Amino acid sequence: MPLGPDNSEYAERRYGMDHDRYDWSMLHERRPIVWPDGAPVALWINVAVELFPLDDDGTPFKLPGSMRKPYPDVQTFTWRDYGNRVGIYRLMRAFDRFNVKPTWSVNGAIASVYPTLLRDIAARGDEIVAHGWDMASPHYGGLPETVEKTLISQTLDALGAISGTPIHGWLSPGKSQSASTPELLAQAGLEYVCDWPNDDMPYEFRTDHGPLVAMPHSDDMDDHRIIGDYKHDEDSFVEQVSDQFHWHAKEAQSLGGRVLSLNLHPWMIGQSHRISHLVRLLSFLSERCISLSAHEICEHWRAQQGN
Repeated sequence: MPLGPDNSEYAERRYGMDHDRYDWSMLHERRPIVWPDGAPVALWINVAVELFPLDDDGTPFKLPGSMRKPYPDVQTFTWRDYGNRVGIYRLMRAFDRFNVKPTWSVNGAIASVYPTLLRDIAARGDEIVAHGWDMASPHYGGLPETVEKTLISQTLDALGAISGTPIHGWLSPGKSQSASTPELLAQAGLEYVCDWPNDDMPYEFRTDHGPLVAMPHSDDMDDHRIIGDYKHDEDSFVEQVSDQFHWHAKEAQSLGGRVLSLNLHPWMIGQSHRISHLVRLLSFLSERCISLSAHEICEHWRAQQGN
C-alpha cells in the first residue's frame, strides 16, 4: 500500500536545508572574496598525518585507509607507517622547493607515537589542524557525549603540548560526526571545521556555543580517493587537480576568489614512484595560486563578510 502524507511531512521541512546549521545560499550569489595580491585561487594543501592502529576492531565501522585484513594486518600497517617515516619528508622537500605552505591534519596519538615527527612539523612554522585521536576513533551517532568530549580534549592537549602551536581547526577522522560534534568543537574553542564537503568556499556554521566556519575540504581533490579508490593513474591525478584550478580561475574572473583544497597522504603520494607527479603539480599550481594555510583562508574570508 502507498505511504501516507505523514511519511513526507515533518516540522523542519522548508525551502533550502532542513536544519538551522547554516543559511541556504547559492555560491554565485554570495559576496565575492578577494585573496592577497588579487590571486584568483587560494591553494590549501592539506596533508593527513595519521595513526592507523594495528588492532583496529572496526567499532562501529572502519575509517578510510584502515586495516583491511584480519589482525595482524602487518602489510597495511607498515604501508601507513612508511608515510610517517619516509614519504612525509619527501613532501616537505617538495613544498619547500616551490615555496608553498601546507597545513597538516594530525591525529592526537601522533604526539606520543611519533613525537619527533610532530616537532619537525611544528618547527616549520606550518599550521596544524586537529584530526581526532587516531584512525580507529571515529565520532559517530551513538558515541556517548562524554567520550566524544574526552577524545576532542585529549587530542587538542596532546598536539598542543608537543607542537607548542595554537590549534584553530578540526577535521574528524573519516569526516564522521555525531549530532553533538559541532557543539563540542565550538565549546573547545575551535574556529573552523572541515567535515562537510558541500561547498567550494567557507561559510558560517551555527552551533549552540557560537559559530564555526565550515571549510571547503574537498573529497574529490584527494590522492587516496583518485589513485587509491578510483584506480586512476598519477597523470590523471595531476590532470584532475589542474582542471579544478582552471575552472576555479575561470569562475574567479566574475565571481570572486576560489579555494582549491588539495588533500595528500604521505603513504600514497609520498611513494618514490609518485612524488615526481606531485612535484610537477606543485610547479604548475605555485605559479598560478596563492598558497595559504587553512586558518589564513578562514581569516581572509571572515574579514570580508561585512558582519
